[in-house]
Amino acid sequence: RPMAPARKRRPKGHLAAAGRAKRPRSGGRQLEAGMRGILITCNMNERKCVGEAYSLLGEYGDLLYGPEQFSDHEERLSGSEGEEDEDDVEAALKKEVGQIRASTEQKLRRFQSVESGANNVVFIRTQGIEPENLVHHILQDMHATKKKKTRVILRMLPVSGTCKAFMEDMKKYTETFFEPWFKAPNKGTFQIVYKARNNSHMSREEVIKELAGIVGSLNPENKVDLNNPQYTIVVEIIKTVCCLSVVRDYVLFRKYNLQEVVKSNKDDTQQNPSSLTEEQNSKAVKPETEEEESSKEVKQENK
Repeated sequence: RPMAPARKRRPKGHLAAAGRAKRPRSGGRQLEAGMRGILITCNMNERKCVGEAYSLLGEYGDLLYGPEQFSDHEERLSGSEGEEDEDDVEAALKKEVGQIRASTEQKLRRFQSVESGANNVVFIRTQGIEPENLVHHILQDMHATKKKKTRVILRMLPVSGTCKAFMEDMKKYTETFFEPWFKAPNKGTFQIVYKARNNSHMSREEVIKELAGIVGSLNPENKVDLNNPQYTIVVEIIKTVCCLSVVRDYVLFRKYNLQEVVKSNKDDTQQNPSSLTEEQNSKAVKPETEEEESSKEVKQENK
């Protein structure tokens, strides 16, 4: 009988600990439709990946957009207030907490990590910057200098738009989203790369067929090219969120893989970023290399 209470108490503590462990590290912020940002894949160490991402994005963000500006009350809160007596400090803190709580929704940090909803995937939400330009700039620099800047980050994909991962939502969203690149008089050669995580209700073939059809309807001169497209439409689905972007130099920059782009390769000398030859191809099918890439990533995730 004396053992019974001990047995009862243990599961309670155990469950509480499990609950704490499962709570999102980012304080409840999660990837959802309407966000823009950068989707980053890593091999195991997500915490280190977030640190590397903040460091790398901060460095290039400051270069491209200037140092980040913070609002007054954020600066005041981080300043020292040790000289004031305790009552004043407490009153000031209460006031600050109220202000921060009121402005949490409006607080515009340039880079903010949110829960992606998938293992080995980190999502950095961005504010006030163009994810495509920033990521392209980072890869261009690393491709030119061959200087390795990260250890755990594998791929860094800009996400310029997100919508719900259902075919009707995606069709409606991409009709407008694709316009800057593909609506006449704009045109280009393109390929579509697709990956889904923790989602079983979408069909790869259906998504690629529908999205290629939308690109074709915006301008019949848009043609598929699986070898050296001017634009790569990246479709990354996690749970019920579809992340989209249209990127340049996807082949040259090794599928936006930061580990691969710094390796020397004899093909690099024949190509310059964003001045790729136009080869036209009329079939919208998936390149095998992307399948291989997916299986590689799955193997790495399983490790």
